[in-house]
Parts: sequence; structure tokens; C-alpha cells
Amino acid sequence: MFQKILIANRGEIALRIQRACREMGIRTVAVHSTADAAAMHVRLADESVCIGPPAARDSYLNVPSILSAATITGADAIHPGYGFLSENASFAEMVEAHGLTFIGPSPAHIRMMGDKIAAKAAMGALGVPLVPGSAGAIADIDEARRIASDIGYPVLIKAAAGGGGRGMKVAAGPDELEEAWQLARTEARAAFGNDAVYMEKYLDRPRHIELQILADNFGQVVHFGERDCSLQRRHQKLLEEAGSPALTPGQRDALGSTVTAALSQLGYRNAGTLEFLYQDGHFAFIEMNTRLQVEHPVTEMVCGVDLVREQIRIAAGRRLSYEQSEIAFTGHAIECRITAENPETFMPTPGRVTAFHAPGGLGVRVDSALYAGYVVPPYYDSMVAKLIVHAPTRAEAIARLRRSLAEFAVVGIETTVPLHQRIVEHPDFIAGQYTIHWLERFVSQQG
Repeated sequence: MFQKILIANRGEIALRIQRACREMGIRTVAVHSTADAAAMHVRLADESVCIGPPAARDSYLNVPSILSAATITGADAIHPGYGFLSENASFAEMVEAHGLTFIGPSPAHIRMMGDKIAAKAAMGALGVPLVPGSAGAIADIDEARRIASDIGYPVLIKAAAGGGGRGMKVAAGPDELEEAWQLARTEARAAFGNDAVYMEKYLDRPRHIELQILADNFGQVVHFGERDCSLQRRHQKLLEEAGSPALTPGQRDALGSTVTAALSQLGYRNAGTLEFLYQDGHFAFIEMNTRLQVEHPVTEMVCGVDLVREQIRIAAGRRLSYEQSEIAFTGHAIECRITAENPETFMPTPGRVTAFHAPGGLGVRVDSALYAGYVVPPYYDSMVAKLIVHAPTRAEAIARLRRSLAEFAVVGIETTVPLHQRIVEHPDFIAGQYTIHWLERFVSQQG
């Protein structure tokens, strides 16, 4: 087992990884920018190294500085968390080239799944259902017109190297196609340095369902059930549930069997999440994230498994701790992503937190790096906390979430707690009747 792990991240996810390491008897190294010198993940680590100025490109994306920090502290392995370098295949290769272990999938699989076209081709060949669309990148507008005519409008143009909704445009009909194609290519080039785009049939009322898997180096792959991540604004998730109120246990098992068989054939290792659109009883694969997910706590709550601990064990060459038959799904869990933003305009609200009180009680978990006196910096993602609740039933989980949101206090900056309070009171949410388009309409109506 590793003696020391460098955590190439910040905030609540760095703390989450630290906690798993401490329980396993593994020492930790925190890296930080000058803006994060007083951050909680720095305070609680066994060692810390400043790797650069505030801008992420000069610190948390500064590969030479991170590798140097690992070398001078004698770390055995690097855990990338999520975001930043977590899905950077070149970084994973450099970690391994320096004699360190990258706690994650192989560079080859990171690279494959980072290209949405290659990912769809690989999954389709392994029997995973796909959204109808182009077989690869669209060469020109004439090809785009032919494919759109074949699959039918509306269609979605997507960046091959995309993520977070960038390089993604909808064309409702033939008269909108060329503009959508050009805009998607322009956005993709600016965001990812790659203007390759592909096309999918646009589904008008899908849910966003994802399946959590772990795979070891011995060919064993298990799944830990689904999460419903349909409550999104501008393709950014705000609230997640495990399991989905739209699926039956039979549908979960069938999807899980298909996915684990495919990834076993692929030779995948460590953590991964396969994302699907679900509509009218059918699943369609859209992408795979080769890392730990922000919303992993809801899975941990319903399965009683420490996913980070398993990631570390797998990277150290151990077998999975669980057979599929040993994974039980108990109760219901919901997570709210709390961000430092105005709850109506969504403008960032960095600044000093003068008081902070996290809710507690049975079935309540808060993953956060906040503390009274902490200054939320303006340089990074605005998420400052995750509130997760677990209860025997979905109705009880919603009641627990309402109570917990009412207790949640962050003074000094605005947060999106009031938005979450409005969402959980809405009849559509209570009934579990929502799609990926629901939240956009809800927010516009609130304004």
C-alpha cells in the first residue's frame, strides 16, 4: 500500500481524499496556489507545497510544479480528484514516467473517453446503446444536412472534445443547421483547441442517468447503481439523486450488466461513470467520465462504500473489495451543490465567510472546505459545499433535505441555498417528474 499520496486538487474534494487516506494510514501532501495558502485542505494535510500564483494555469494545472512537489516530498502516488488534470491523459503518462502511480484509469482509456466520438464508437462496438447520430466527426455542412435528414430534426451538434455544454448547439430545423454547426465548431475551437463536431438526435424530454463503476486490474468490474443528474442549468448539475425516481431495480440491473460486461472487455481499470440519456424506457450512451464524480457521495450513501478508498486500493494493485452480489442498495440519497453565487442571477459572490454552520443529524453529510474567516477566492469553480442526505425512502430524504437546507448558514457571501429550497418545494420535484430541461424553465419562471 502507498505510504504517501499527493492530492493534485483543492477544496472539498481534496479534503474528501485526505479523509480516506487518513483512515487508511496514508500520509498526504496538499498542493496549493498562493490564493489557497489558508485553505482547509492545506491546514489538514500532513505536508503542503505551494505550486504557483492564483490562476489555475499557473498552479493547479502546472504539471512541472505538481510533479516537482511529488518528488521533493517523496510521494508514491498522485490522486487528481475531479476537474483540473483528472482527465488529462498526458498528465497521467507523465506521472507514471516519473515512477509514481496515477490513481485513476490508464492514459489510453482517459484519452479514448476524452474524445466523445471515439468513446461512442468503442461503447457501441461493445453493445452499449447509443443516441442515433453521426458515426464520426462531420466533415462539412453537406454531410451535416444528410445526417440530419436521416435521423430527423431536431438535432444536436456537439464538440468531440467537449464538456460542460461548450461547443453544443441545437438545430430545430434545416434553416438552423448551418448556423448551429458553425457556432459549435467556433466554440469547440476556442474552448478545446479542436473544432471537430459530431451530431446526435436531440431528445426533447430525456433524463440524465449515470452509472458508477469500479474495475480492478484483474478483470473484475462492478457497478454501484445509478444517479439521476437531470436537474441542470446550462449543462451544469445542481442536484443529484441515487437512485433515480424514474427507474426500476430491473432497469438498473439490466443497464449495469450491459455496462460492466463492456468495460470488462475493454480492460478498463479504476473508477468511471457512464452517462446516458433516458427517454421512453430507452437508454442512450453519451459519454464516460474517467474520474471520481462530484456527486459520488449519493452513491456512497446508498451503497455504504467508500469509493475513494477503493480507488486507492485498486491503484495499489489490490482486488476489488466487493463482488456485484455483495453490493446492496439501501434507501435514497440526494445531493445539493451549494455554490457561491447569487441564487437568482447566478453571478459569482466570492468574499469572506464571516460565519458558517453546517446542518447535521442522522443521515446528513456536508462535504465542504468552508470555515468562518475563510475567503472564497474568485479564481476557481464557485462550488463551496455539497449537502447530502440519506433516508429509507425518497419522501423521507426530501423532508430531511428541507430541514437541512433550513439549518445551512453561510454568512458574508450569497449562496444558492435559497434556490435549492425553492426546488425541493416544487410539486414536480416532489413527484420526481422532471427532465434535463426542467430546471432552465423553472429558473426563467422565477426571474
